[in-house]
Amino acid sequence: MSANKVLGIIFSNIYDEKIRELTETRTMASVPFGGRYRLIDFVLSNMVNAGINKVGVITKNNYQSLMDHLGSGKPWDLSRKREGLFILPPFSNGNSEYNTRIESLASVNRFFQHSNEDYVFLSDSNYVCNIDCKKMLESHIQTGADVTVAYRFGRIPEKYADTVSYEIDPDGRVRDALVKPNIDGACNYGLPMMIISKKLLLKLVSDCVSRNQYDFERDLIQRNIPNYHFNGYEFPGFFRSICSMNDYFESNMALMQPKVRGELFTPERPIYTKVRDDPPACYGLGSHVSNSLVADGCEIEGDIENCVLFRGVHIGKNSKVSNCVIMQDSQIGQNCRLDYVITDKDVVIKNERSMMGFQSYPVFINKGSIV
Repeated sequence: MSANKVLGIIFSNIYDEKIRELTETRTMASVPFGGRYRLIDFVLSNMVNAGINKVGVITKNNYQSLMDHLGSGKPWDLSRKREGLFILPPFSNGNSEYNTRIESLASVNRFFQHSNEDYVFLSDSNYVCNIDCKKMLESHIQTGADVTVAYRFGRIPEKYADTVSYEIDPDGRVRDALVKPNIDGACNYGLPMMIISKKLLLKLVSDCVSRNQYDFERDLIQRNIPNYHFNGYEFPGFFRSICSMNDYFESNMALMQPKVRGELFTPERPIYTKVRDDPPACYGLGSHVSNSLVADGCEIEGDIENCVLFRGVHIGKNSKVSNCVIMQDSQIGQNCRLDYVITDKDVVIKNERSMMGFQSYPVFINKGSIV
């Protein structure tokens, strides 16, 4: 199957409430990650690497930073006269905002009607992984499935949002699904991505709306498993869902592991992002860096350990920064001590300040704050 027959749909605001600290002024999709990326970069790159050249990003609110990041879609080769990248603002009957995936899909019905693609690849944006979407698309066609859902086998991560556990036959067919199950051991838990024919998707969404049923997992997936051929596609690689501030912190810290970086950033399926032309990082004579990710444009005059530093960060002399995520253009003064701290963009921490959180509860500093 040609990936040109597939339309990509990304939900940018789903789960904003899970990390309110970071989504007060932005969407979940535009949350910074890993020193230079945004969360949407991963799902968008996965689609583009599979040859999908038409992608709609459904937005609800706070999407100015998302539009600034995506622009015309050029970094992902989606700046085109035909197809390409589409930002889909909220539009619904009588309401300015949607609350569920089903409502959001119903609100962009005209976008679907004007699209010629036969299939739809649906995905949330609150996760980090590098999945071969092309293989998932091929599996969908080869099995003759109506719907293909991605899943992993293992223990369900703590606080994992809207968990669906699938009962899957040896041939890959999904027989049943449990929503938010109470399971202690390993199971086949669903990932927030699926492939479905456009015609069937519009029918199921219309049926749900007409019955006033808006729960995507229960009403669109669980109720229809007996009626259609659902197939499972197992993804065994690195996957992290961002459903809390602790998830966000641990996911950034996981990038320190070479194995994780090797799975996420592969030459065959690169992760693209908006280009910012910064000079290389500058390290002062008395600086010391260990086990850290340091982006372009940083100036390091102190000591950093186990940290993720975004572009344009400055660490002052005699400052010790460990186990921290310091976002873009933040300034750390001299003689500071930071441990388990997350700073949003443009934060200024003055000289001789000390802050300490804990691994399970890192301290967070809002965007543009002066401490």
